[in-house]
Amino acid sequence: MFDYRNNLKRILNQTAGDEKSLSNGLAAIKLILGMADEALGAQITSTQVDYKQVNLFLRGLIALIKNPGDNHAKNNTLKAIRQILLTPKLEPGLRQTLIDLSQAVKASQTTKETINKKVFEQALQKKIMPKVDYRKGKRYVVVRLLSGCDLINDSKRCVFTLKESQIHSLNLKSGDIVEALPVEDNRNYEAEILRVVGFRQLSRMEVDQISTFKYAVVQGNSGHLTISHNIKGQKLRIRGKSITLSVDESKFEEKNIPLTDGSIVDLAWYDGDIRLKKNPTEAIEIRWIYELDQPATMSKLKKKKVKQTDQATEMPKLALNLHYQRVGIAIGNNQNEALLEGIVKRYNGIPIAIDAFQGKKKIIEQQIKNLDIVILVTAFAAHDSTWNISEFTSKYNVKFAVSSSKGYQAFERALYRAEMGLPAYEGNQTIEYKKAN
Repeated sequence: MFDYRNNLKRILNQTAGDEKSLSNGLAAIKLILGMADEALGAQITSTQVDYKQVNLFLRGLIALIKNPGDNHAKNNTLKAIRQILLTPKLEPGLRQTLIDLSQAVKASQTTKETINKKVFEQALQKKIMPKVDYRKGKRYVVVRLLSGCDLINDSKRCVFTLKESQIHSLNLKSGDIVEALPVEDNRNYEAEILRVVGFRQLSRMEVDQISTFKYAVVQGNSGHLTISHNIKGQKLRIRGKSITLSVDESKFEEKNIPLTDGSIVDLAWYDGDIRLKKNPTEAIEIRWIYELDQPATMSKLKKKKVKQTDQATEMPKLALNLHYQRVGIAIGNNQNEALLEGIVKRYNGIPIAIDAFQGKKKIIEQQIKNLDIVILVTAFAAHDSTWNISEFTSKYNVKFAVSSSKGYQAFERALYRAEMGLPAYEGNQTIEYKKAN
C-alpha cells in the first residue's frame, strides 16, 4: 500500500492562504488520495468505516485548506476524525495517520490573507434588518424634572419616570411628545423611549419652570467644594445675584465618578423654590456629572509620550470580540478620532466615521442603516442630530450606546454595552464590565 502520510503532512505545512497555493495543495491531496484509493477502499470494507464520516472529514479538510485556521472547519474536521478513530479493528497505520493529521489540524493558524478576505466578505454582506413596529409604543408628554423626567398620558397621570441617564443625551424638554414602551426585562428602567413625534406647549399651571446652569466647574478641596462659574467663565446667578454654591461631594460618588476639584457638572433648580433666597444649596441639584478622567494607566502612558493610536494596545482588554462588525463612530469633531478607531480595531471591529452633526436627516439614515453598531460621543456638545441617530438605530435594529466623553474608558465601555445588549446610557447605575482572561 502506498504510504501517503508524510506527503499529506508536507502539503498541509506548505500550503499558504493565497488562491494559487490553495489550488495546488488541493490538487496534490486529490492525487495522493487517488493513489491510495484502492487500499483505502479495502480498509473501509474490512473495518466498516462510515462513509458519511469520511465525507465529512474530507469536506472539513477542504474548508480548512481554503480558510486556514477557521475554527468551524477545524472543529468539523476533528469531529469526523474522532468518529473514524472509533471504528473497530482500524488498521494501526491508518489510525496513527489520522492522529497525526488531527494534530496538524489543531496547529492550523489563520493567515493575514484569510483575515482580509473575511473582513472584505462581511463588509459586502447585505444586512437584513427586522422591522420595528412603532405602533406598539404609546404616546406620552414629557415633563422635565431636576433629574430625569415624567411621562404623562392623556389623563394627565404620570405613567413612567425616566432617569437622567436615559434622557440626558436626547435633549428632551417639557412638552415633547414621545412614543415609549414599558421595559420588562430590566428593573433599572421603567420605560424606553422609541422616538419624539411632536411638541405641545405646556402652561405654567401644568409644569414647574426649571432653570439650568450647564458645564459648571467644581473647585476646592475635599469637604470644601464650591461652584461659582462654568467652563466659559460665566458666573452662577440666582435671581440676578452671583452666588458661590457649596457642594457636598459625599452625595455624588455614583458611577465611580467622585466629585472633586475640576469636575464638570450640570445644575438645575425650580424657579419657584422658596429655598433659593435663603439656602440655595438645598434647592439646587446636580443633574449630571461629566466623565472626564481617563484611567490612571493612561496617564502613565502619556508621561512616556506614547502615541494615541498605540495606547489601546497597552490597556487591559474587556471580554469583548466584535467579529468584524461595522461600528459607526458619531462624534462632533475630529478630536480623538484616531484613538477611538484604534479601540474598535483592537476588538476586531471595522470603524466607520459618521458625519452626523453636519449632514441632513436622510444622509444620517443612509449612513446608519448598513451598520451593526453605532456609538454616539456626546462630550460637551448638544446636537440636534442626537435624536435622529437614536431614532434610526432603533428603526434598523442597530446596536447603540452613548459615550459621555471622548476618553478611552468611556468609549470602550459604551462599545461593550452596545455589543452585550446592556443599557445605552450608563448613568448612575452599576454595570459589570468583564475583563478578558
